[in-house]
Amino acid sequence: MARLEQVITNIVDIFLDYADDEGKKHKLNKDELKKVLEQEIQSPELKDKINAGDIEEAMEMLDKNHDGEVNFREFCRCVSVLAKSYYQKKTGKGGKKGKGKEQGDEPED
Repeated sequence: MARLEQVITNIVDIFLDYADDEGKKHKLNKDELKKVLEQEIQSPELKDKINAGDIEEAMEMLDKNHDGEVNFREFCRCVSVLAKSYYQKKTGKGGKKGKGKEQGDEPED
């Protein structure tokens, strides 16, 4: 399998592994989200971006439709934020606020 295909399947598989644990299927409740953040993110730099220690804050940041759970779309947004953070760390670019489209949230669909 190509690298990008592997990353995509890993994202889906990780979400489904944790989302099917308890609560509604295919959504992460607070406990499931906390497990994902604690077990699947080990880098201190990435842990600083999304804090499993303050699950209320993490949930508020990710749960855009305010239903008390994180759906796959919201989870993907989380992965995207972490990927951008890693890119900025690796390249030293893109970390300045107020430049380009990075100012403010993405529009809701």
